[in-house]
Amino acid sequence: MIKGTNFIGKTASAKGKDSLFAINPTDNSQLAGQFTVATEAEVNEAVEKAQSAYSVYQELSSAERADFLDAIAEEIMALGDELVKRASSETGLPEGRIQGERGRTCNQLKLNTALLREGSWVNATIDTAIPDRSPAPKPDLRKMQIPIGPVVVFGASNFPLAYSTAGGDTASALAAGNPVIVKGHESHLGTNDLVSQAILSAAEKTGMPDGVFSMVNGGIPVGQQLVKHPLVKAVGFTGSFQGGKALFDLANQRPEPIPVYAEMGSINPTFILPHKLEKDPEGLAGIVAGSITLGVGQFCTNPGLLIAIQSEALTKFSTALESAIAATPPSTMLNEKIATSYYKLREEALSQKGVSAHGNTAKLEKNKGNALTASVDAQSFLANPKLHEEVFGPFSLMVVCANAQEMEQVANALQGQLTGSLLATDEDLNNHPKVVSALRQKVGRIIFDGMPTGVEVCPSMHHGGPFPSSSDGKFTSVGKDAIYRFTRPVSYQNWPNQLLPEALQDGNPLGIWRTVNNTFTKD
Repeated sequence: MIKGTNFIGKTASAKGKDSLFAINPTDNSQLAGQFTVATEAEVNEAVEKAQSAYSVYQELSSAERADFLDAIAEEIMALGDELVKRASSETGLPEGRIQGERGRTCNQLKLNTALLREGSWVNATIDTAIPDRSPAPKPDLRKMQIPIGPVVVFGASNFPLAYSTAGGDTASALAAGNPVIVKGHESHLGTNDLVSQAILSAAEKTGMPDGVFSMVNGGIPVGQQLVKHPLVKAVGFTGSFQGGKALFDLANQRPEPIPVYAEMGSINPTFILPHKLEKDPEGLAGIVAGSITLGVGQFCTNPGLLIAIQSEALTKFSTALESAIAATPPSTMLNEKIATSYYKLREEALSQKGVSAHGNTAKLEKNKGNALTASVDAQSFLANPKLHEEVFGPFSLMVVCANAQEMEQVANALQGQLTGSLLATDEDLNNHPKVVSALRQKVGRIIFDGMPTGVEVCPSMHHGGPFPSSSDGKFTSVGKDAIYRFTRPVSYQNWPNQLLPEALQDGNPLGIWRTVNNTFTKD
């Protein structure tokens, strides 16, 4: 049952006078429920509770934290159809998509529980003492990762479950041993409310300290207060470049700057190389169209830029792509703001010198996203930074190159991206090594002969990329390594063995993999 309150630790709180209301984007109708905006005092109380919980939570065993995350997954599944129907009504996404995303959310939690139970994620490193070393004795040094403190997570608009209240950021931060304060996204208030209750129920059942999780409603002022609070130690964010960069700048203006791990979008350049294109231009167009229109283009991995060399095969591809796009019926976008922004940014792109639209440029009503492609010559693209910006939605710009040299210039001119794709044969890769090399420098994930949409949740996934796609391209928001965003290393020098954390003790009581005197071992 939706409560419409903030959750300050385990306490439901509604002290504020302002309210938010959830909207169904299919018809802009108001959904049931009134959601109280958190007051300044409630935000402060949530952070202070998190700090108090941190002193207890960080000392719990990995197994205890794993039990908590497992319980969260169970409680989310126990919400059943109520969660699915509410998330669908708040986003316009079909119930099947929500069910799939719910499964992914639980899988993300379970990936972290497996990581915790195995235990080697702490990266224990031991260099034993050499007291008789000359000219100076070598001390005993032992290093491992530890949690950093309260983490603020901002819910994402396009993934009401997997990148929101109990999504990857929350799962990673809790797994690492940090309390979490979620700033719920205004577009799916009821979904956020239900999932918050599931997390708190799991916390109660597994004996977690009060304040290990809190959730506050509100807009920009609430988010700013959270980022500026001196007890907050890190921020997780998925959204627009403007939003992520604003939080990043705010965090760096604090007396004690903190990391903001922001995934800020991408145009995900897709290079279509000649031999691949010649084999089946029409079939390839269908694959590309499916990726452009998937989820009404509302993925951070949507292929917003296509790059190819002018040829007869490219003409066939472009014609088939336009037809495939036209055959895809428009669908409801996530909310009115996103739909309005899509058409505005698309129109700005189409108005640039040298850009030609291919298809129906009409702006549809009731938040419907009308898919469209456009084309521009490579020199116009290279000369116009505006064409390098993301248009969030079902739109892709084709950059037509005169030759391989222009394609290399385009590759080198790109900004940092989450992904880069090469629709290519082995022969294409051998013929275009400079394109491959340039693209690898620009992206966090480089894809051979496939489209970028779809982010597998597994240890080898890197979902992040050079700025401006991410605030720090060294880190991923997906996969087991996501936990390291919310930890820091600490070295223990010359400590008594019995007072060391178990991960660093001589006998290796946890039975984990460690690096001991430069040897990776369980001994």
